[in-house]
Amino acid sequence: MIDYFHQADDPYSHLTAQLLPQLSARYGVAVRPWLVPPPDDAAAPERDRLATYARRDASRLAAGYGLEFPQPGAAPDPEAVGLAQRVLAGSLGSTDFADRAVAVGQALWSGDAAALSRLANGAAASTDATQRRLTDGEDERRRLGHYLGAMLNDDGQWFWGVDRLWHLEEKLAAAGLDRTRGAPPIAPYRGMTLGPVPASGRRPLIEMWFSFRSPYSWIAFPRVRQLAAHYGARLELRPILPMVMRGLPVPPVKSLYIVIDTKRQADRAGLPFGPISDPVGPGAERALAVLHHAIPLGLGEPFAESALRAAWAEGVPLASDEGLKGAARRAGLTDAQVAAALSDESWRALAEANRAALFDAGLWGAPTYRVDGGDAHWGQDRLWALEEDLIRALSAPRD
Repeated sequence: MIDYFHQADDPYSHLTAQLLPQLSARYGVAVRPWLVPPPDDAAAPERDRLATYARRDASRLAAGYGLEFPQPGAAPDPEAVGLAQRVLAGSLGSTDFADRAVAVGQALWSGDAAALSRLANGAAASTDATQRRLTDGEDERRRLGHYLGAMLNDDGQWFWGVDRLWHLEEKLAAAGLDRTRGAPPIAPYRGMTLGPVPASGRRPLIEMWFSFRSPYSWIAFPRVRQLAAHYGARLELRPILPMVMRGLPVPPVKSLYIVIDTKRQADRAGLPFGPISDPVGPGAERALAVLHHAIPLGLGEPFAESALRAAWAEGVPLASDEGLKGAARRAGLTDAQVAAALSDESWRALAEANRAALFDAGLWGAPTYRVDGGDAHWGQDRLWALEEDLIRALSAPRD
């Protein structure tokens, strides 16, 4: 039995629901749906930015996987969301919940009030019953240890929507449950292709926002450098302070899931992960100070990668002189240069400017990247989108 947590107004839940019937048919597994509310503010800071980005990102993700998501626009009306929740609550006991969820999502995200009303006719639960279903779903999600919608849980392991379905498929296949062995996965892993480079006189610019406290930044950083080198792009580093040091909460349940998920993603990318020495606080600040001095010397990229590796793959404390200097030496910096950097507080203004630019780009977390000032992508699992943007920039006709 696989538990699935569906959030009515979550774009990623709409995409995931489209794949549930295939998942059940191919692997012979039962999927038990739960209806859940949005995560609380502690787990989803900058909620408005998240909602806007999720609509745009889901549209791009849908195109990549052959799924459907209406062109992103305004957030759905709260009354429509409430009606969608009532229809879904009334469908929880049915065998066709996934199909109903897709129909409800299509009506909700396309703003088709008439279609949503038709779906509600005779099938919607009462407001009180719906609230009970939402409470039940939230209680079960919290008991199992998560906070997001579009989550699947199999025997205590979490898999987030379309992006992590391939992990679940590998697990089910390893258990001998794949009924069509040899066929492509329902939602295959999407990574970099590093294919032919379009002939172009252009040199695109990649801006990369990252944090020394972000494990996802570690497993993204070497690959972003690889993309930049392969496609002849310039890479502009835009380091920021960790979220928790910028007043944005990171609940323990979120931190735990991120570390577990990063390990899986690191293994897939062929990168080491662990032992860990969390650089939150002085470790992150000291690394930012050294990076600020390393960039003008042309050593910003190797130092950032070295420091991230030290913290997240070698268990080296960046708050210690020995740890920080060791990471710096590996990147070509001297102890004297590190000492000079640590006596200079000017990195703080740069980190704040980078934070403001990140918010202007519509995002707030790390890692984030964009090409030539275009749409920004968030997360180490959007390198395929970054690569597509690079190819598009190189293929564009010259002015």
